[in-house]
Amino acid sequence: MSDLIVVSFQSEDTADQALNKLQALQKEYVVELEDAVVVVRDHGGKVHLKQAVNLAGIGAASGAAWGGLFGVLVGVLFLNPLIGFAAGVAVGAGTGALSAALADYGIDDDFIKRMATEFSPGTSGLFILARRMNFDKVLPELKSFGGKVLKTSLSNEEEAQLRQALEGLSAAPA
Repeated sequence: MSDLIVVSFQSEDTADQALNKLQALQKEYVVELEDAVVVVRDHGGKVHLKQAVNLAGIGAASGAAWGGLFGVLVGVLFLNPLIGFAAGVAVGAGTGALSAALADYGIDDDFIKRMATEFSPGTSGLFILARRMNFDKVLPELKSFGGKVLKTSLSNEEEAQLRQALEGLSAAPA
């Protein structure tokens, strides 16, 4: 089961930096991200979403590959595999991009936009959906970014550790 973590930061670029650090930690198998979104509320108050995963691009590439394969097969039947390949790639890329753009998995965009309206102008936020996270190794790496934990689906103990690391809160007495 994946855990949702929402953190706000005091500048527009800190969420990007924190996400870059998490993606580097993912390459070291310390964290496994399912989805991540950076939200920036500019000084004019406009909200900008930056998806970490480009679904349309992935869908277009996948659709083009399958379309090309099926296009060649159909083209062989009509004795013109090159035209079949070209048509298959074009149709496959288009349908793949469209279906990926319509599919929304991970963190709900409406939820992100609702929460982002609460951010102050000139700030940013990071929405993380993590399948797995080694808190002992991740938290020291994220401590330098600061931030305020807004919402999590973590256990109370893990959430307290996260708040302590990011917000610099003293540990609650046991």
